[in-house]
Amino acid sequence: MNKDDEPRKAYKTIVLSDIHLGASESKAKELVRFLKRHTCETLILNGDIIDGWQLRRGGDWKKKHTRFFRVVLKMTEKQNTEVIYVRGNHDDFLDNVLPFSIGNFSIVRDYIYVSHGKKYFVLHGDVFDSITTNMKWLAKLGDIGYTLLLKINKIYNNYRIKRGKPYYSLSREIKAKVKSAVSYIGDYEKELVDLAQSKNYAGVICGHIHHPAITQYDNFVYMNSGDWVESLSALVEDFDGKWSIVTYEQFVKEINEAENNDKIQDTE
Repeated sequence: MNKDDEPRKAYKTIVLSDIHLGASESKAKELVRFLKRHTCETLILNGDIIDGWQLRRGGDWKKKHTRFFRVVLKMTEKQNTEVIYVRGNHDDFLDNVLPFSIGNFSIVRDYIYVSHGKKYFVLHGDVFDSITTNMKWLAKLGDIGYTLLLKINKIYNNYRIKRGKPYYSLSREIKAKVKSAVSYIGDYEKELVDLAQSKNYAGVICGHIHHPAITQYDNFVYMNSGDWVESLSALVEDFDGKWSIVTYEQFVKEINEAENNDKIQDTE
């Protein structure tokens, strides 16, 4: 079977954020594989897609990073997918071209997504991070530390793989256990919820903190698509308007199960 003819799972909307193309820790190869097996009417790239901060520090732009954009452009051409690219803090160089639109591809600062009669406020979320907005030097210092932590995480997992052990996110575990980080995530979510509720939106869709979540507040929902550095997650909406989080780990498991079932049927 030609790769272009492989079965695809269809969604109304897919939201991706924090891919950090240009950073060595970006899981662009996995994301390309994920996108090639899915279709959607709307693809929202919710900030930090390109990591301008890493590239300015001598980051490494690879073929797999270019391949991601080729796949996205192919979606606009072959599937008529509308692509909305929301500017994040790591791709703040886009400020020079905002707003921009050509064909089915747009670059914006924020976006109002309407589905099934509901309005969702879409933004990367860095505007609610006082460190990234008011103290950029401190944010970039923190980014260097985070990048170092991810490198240590990579070395640690190479060690685990050689011994047949599963992947373990050391960096994510550290963040989950540091009280200040847990408190920050809660405060961040509350700020976004308060803003979107004040504007009478049905929900808010964001990224930025690398923490996938869907949290219901009565008739309001907070949604975060996670990232493609640690969580490898996407926020998806089906054609009935139901939202969920899918992970690359879950995606690979479903693919393997389907292939094993096909093999069993072929031998029967």
